[in-house]
Amino acid sequence: MYNNIMVTQTNKRIIEYINKHGQATIKELVDYFAISKQALFRHINNLQAENKITKIGRPPKVYYFLKETQKKEEFYNIDKALKRYINENYLIITPAGERKDGWEGFVYWCERNNQPVIKTAHEYKKTSDKYKVWQKEGLINGLNKIKNTFKKNYLNYLFYLDFYSIERFGKTKLGQLLLYAKQSQNKKIIKELILAIKPKIEHIIKKYKIDGVGFIPPTVKREVQFMKELENNLSLKIKKINIAKIKTEISVPQKTLSKLSDRIENAKKTIILEEKSFYKNILLIDDAVGSGATLNETAGQVRKKKICSGKIVGLAITGSYKGFDIISEI
Repeated sequence: MYNNIMVTQTNKRIIEYINKHGQATIKELVDYFAISKQALFRHINNLQAENKITKIGRPPKVYYFLKETQKKEEFYNIDKALKRYINENYLIITPAGERKDGWEGFVYWCERNNQPVIKTAHEYKKTSDKYKVWQKEGLINGLNKIKNTFKKNYLNYLFYLDFYSIERFGKTKLGQLLLYAKQSQNKKIIKELILAIKPKIEHIIKKYKIDGVGFIPPTVKREVQFMKELENNLSLKIKKINIAKIKTEISVPQKTLSKLSDRIENAKKTIILEEKSFYKNILLIDDAVGSGATLNETAGQVRKKKICSGKIVGLAITGSYKGFDIISEI
């Protein structure tokens, strides 16, 4: 009992300190309370578990703040089922780089945009459900996009795991994870994303009897390449098709091109299929589909080389709801 009282009192004093100073580091708190770092972390972990504090930054510079949305659900008469839906589907990354999942993130977005929380929560579910109608077995059929965009279609199927964004509310949860997995090169987010999508990829491989998989190589050079991490962490038990990106004097990412003809030329002249093996059914994986030019032109090379006797399935982690669209962020 005595220990519990001491813990509660220390937790309260930590909150008071952070509230007074606006923020605090572990070193500041250790020095102020004259306790060991190990003991302090026990209090910090308790306060985080109780949603009373949050942190921003990565070692060695980590700062702790009071949680702005602490217990805000008490002020909103939110239906439990609706709140559960938002907890499962919503995620936002703040301009300061703070991750806010589910209800907490949704309240943050509403308050930042001066939107009534309860009314907007119902509108969010209605809008989100409208887009989920397109999903069957967790996949969105994007083949009509290719057929309506290009004169010649080389893909038999094209699927998205989700749309990149939806009207009014912006990026979907998968869209947020993909964007910041690539931009921040954060391996923890990358692994979280891969864990979420792996069952769907394995489902496609089984359903369409895939015996060869190709990963579309990136154009932008990064220390941590998302597609390479995806390839390594999926650990698929089928043969990998060798697809290379030609290194030109000046690298021109697809996302910088606004004309469809430019995107087709870019894909046609910079993606090379270095493959001599033969396959029955092939899966081509890309991170996002804007126009679909890269997947379609890569499939065209597969057909030209005659290394596939059956179906070519294209898969993007996210795609656009519109026809030819530019996802310039990824």
